[in-house]
Order: sequence, then C-alpha cells, then structure tokens
Amino acid sequence: MVVQRDLPLHFWGWAAPDEKVAVAFHGVTRETTADRLGSWSVWLPPEPAGGPYGLTVSGTNTIALDDVLVGDVWFASGQSNMEMPLKGFGAGTQVNRSAEEIAGANQPNIRLLLMKQKTSAYPLRDSDSAWTVCTPATAANFSAVAYLFGRELANRERVPIGLIDSTWGGTVVEAWFSLDAIGADASLMPAIATRARMMDEQADVPAILAAERREDAEAKQAGRTPAEHVWRPNPESWGPAALFNGMIAPATPFAIKGVIWYQGESNSRLAFAPMYERLFPALIKDWRAQWREGNFPFLFVQISSFKSNASEAYQVIREAQRRTLSVANTAMAVTIDIGNPDNVHPGDKQTVAARLALAARALAYGEQVEYSGPLFRQATQEARGLRVWFDRVADGLRAKGGDIEGFEIAGEDRSFVKATASIDGATVVVASPQVAAPKYVRYGWANAPEVNLYNSAGLPASPFTSEDAIPAP
Repeated sequence: MVVQRDLPLHFWGWAAPDEKVAVAFHGVTRETTADRLGSWSVWLPPEPAGGPYGLTVSGTNTIALDDVLVGDVWFASGQSNMEMPLKGFGAGTQVNRSAEEIAGANQPNIRLLLMKQKTSAYPLRDSDSAWTVCTPATAANFSAVAYLFGRELANRERVPIGLIDSTWGGTVVEAWFSLDAIGADASLMPAIATRARMMDEQADVPAILAAERREDAEAKQAGRTPAEHVWRPNPESWGPAALFNGMIAPATPFAIKGVIWYQGESNSRLAFAPMYERLFPALIKDWRAQWREGNFPFLFVQISSFKSNASEAYQVIREAQRRTLSVANTAMAVTIDIGNPDNVHPGDKQTVAARLALAARALAYGEQVEYSGPLFRQATQEARGLRVWFDRVADGLRAKGGDIEGFEIAGEDRSFVKATASIDGATVVVASPQVAAPKYVRYGWANAPEVNLYNSAGLPASPFTSEDAIPAP
C-alpha cells in the first residue's frame, strides 16, 4: 500500500479489550491499549516519500506487512464515468486504446485499492477491500480516470502514488453524504423529500418489470425489436448517506493528499437538478470535515456532452459545478469538448485524467501551470450587445475551427436567442438584432451543445449563464 507522506501516520484496528498493542514502522514504535470494545489507534511521526518499508503490529499475535510505500494518496469517487474501468464496460463502451493502456500498466510505484460496492444504514468502520500493486491485471478492473491520473502524477512528481477507487455507477450525490451533514442543513431537506417520493414509487416496480418482460417477449415473438424501457436505479444505492456509510466512512481515518470526483449525470433529472447547486458544495465541506485534514484539494470533472432527453438538464448541473469553484482549493476539469453526444460514457478518459492532473499540479504540488480553460467572470453592456469577461484566459482566447459557436443572449424577459460572437482580446462581444436591450448571456446551454471557445493553453471554456440564479430546468 501507500501511506500519505508529510502527515502524521495513522494506524488503527481491533484487538481484545485492554490488549496491549505496539506498532513499528521505519524505526519508530508506538504503544497503546485497546479500549473496552477492543478498538485501538496510534499515530506515528510524518515521513517523507520513500520505501518500501515494513510495518509490524504486535499484541498477543503479530501482523507483519511489507512493501509499504510513503507517497501521495488520492481518493477517487463518483458514478459511472469515474467507475468505468480501464477495460471498459463492454462492447460499445470502451476506453480509448484500452488494450494498449492495460498492457503498459506495470507500475510498481502505484498501489490500488478498489473499494467493494456496499451500502449501509450507519457508518461502517472497516472494509474488506485490499491494496494491490498496479499491474495489467489489477489496473484493468480499476477506474480508468483514476489510474491514468495517478500514472501522470507518479511519472511527473517522482513519488509513490496510492489510489483509492470508491465508485458506484448511476448514483446521486446525496448518497455520498454523511447523514449528519444532510440533517444539519435545512436547505438540503428536499433531497430527503425526493428520496421519499422515489421509495413510494417502488411499490409498483415489480408489476412494472413484469409487464415490461411480457411486452419484450411479445415483441420478440412477433419479430419486432423490443421497446426501450426507462432505466431504474438501485434504490439502495440512492439512499441519502447509503454510500457514504458503506464506502466513504471506512476510509476517512486514512490520510489522503486529495480527492478526484466525477459525478452529476444522475442528478440531472428535472426533479433533482435544481438541488445540485446546494448539494455539491455541501458534499465537499462534509468530506473535508470527515477527514479532518483541512481544505485538501478537491478536483472534479464537469459532466460532458450527452444528448439525453427532455427529462434531464445537464446544463443545470454543469452550471452548479462551475459555481462550486467558489469553494476554496477546488478545480474543475471541463470535458464539454471530448464527450460523445450519443454515449453517456465517452471513451476519452486520457484527456479527462490529463486535465485533472494539471489541476493537481497547480493546487496540490504548487506548479505554475495553466490548469483551467476560460471561466466566466462578468458581462458588461456595450452599444449593441454584451461584452463577456473571462478569467483563466492564459495568453488569450481562441475559437477552434472557425466562428465562435454556442453563445446566446436575452433581454429582461430571459428569452434567449442565438448570438453572433467575436473575440476581442480577453473578452468576447456578443450581439443579436433580435435583442435590442440585452441583459443576459449564456454559453453551451444544452445537454449536448456545439461549443468551441478555448484559451491559448488549449483548454476549453466552461459553459455558463450570467443569470444571478441558475434557472429552473
């Protein structure tokens, strides 16, 4: 495994009540006594990157671990686009160059911990998941984004990297919270109401599934292609705090360098999307409180381009994610340009990981590197339109492939129309003859928009709206 460098080393476990326990690591030993329930915990001094070292835990018996490295530990979580393993999900849902990436995954300086998917009604203290050395066999089943991110950092920073993959596809953000955090904030209570409605609907699910099976059988017998049915989530994995309790809580005593997160698609449903602006920043606050390390870097992926349908509002989730950048020590990897509008699981995980790694180099490792594309700052009125100002423009703005696509403007009535746009230094001027007194501007406001604005570093601009509040879907 890898333990986090430059932070106190925490080791904990279980023994007989009142049993004496000694922990020895890299020439340092600490002793403690298990409490009346058998729990014990010791802290050792911080270590610089290095290893491999041995770890010995001694009581009435002795446990000896070898090949323990000291380096940086990154915690990867979210839904299916973070879960998607290096080998892909199957035909039609593959990681680009999957076979090549797997063949090159002999990375002895990287260690992988794949958390088993588990829900719980209360926070679990332990997990039966196990650390492994990174090999083609272990990497193939591990998060592609996390592995490619970790490989980039291991090669660049020249330190051991530990990666913890705690993911579950098709899940909502509220499942990853602690129940304490949800209960402490009255503004998050609609998440509980949404859960209640979902569970009320479960009573009809067995009958619905039976009807769908009958319809499918009839269609096949008649030589027709069965109709597509509505996807239904696993209600257990959508419960508030269910995944926090089963898959996050056991890891919180283990020191980390930071978090990478890729989630939001399941919150894009019209009933859920308006809450994301409150839920996502609250999740970051909750996890930082649970790990008790302060404001560690929290790096996240803005959900990509996908046509979906009228029942989902990806643009609302993207805007909520963009606005979450107001939270300290966060960064966002924009992926609007590398998605697949016809597949919610785009294959280009290499670019996703590279953009996350850029953010890590800046926030976690202090490098002077451009890690973000243009981010909306404000819109000011011009004689015949609006001037849009951006942060993170590097040496200037660029339109890839011709004229700028994706801008719309509106007047006081918020009736948006397509606008012409032109780059003027670090700004974009937008106008339309249909809007005499423009007040609002937005960019990339669709599930799968056509957009092409970048900065000189080749990083794409984030979709946005200039409206004070995110509009309801």
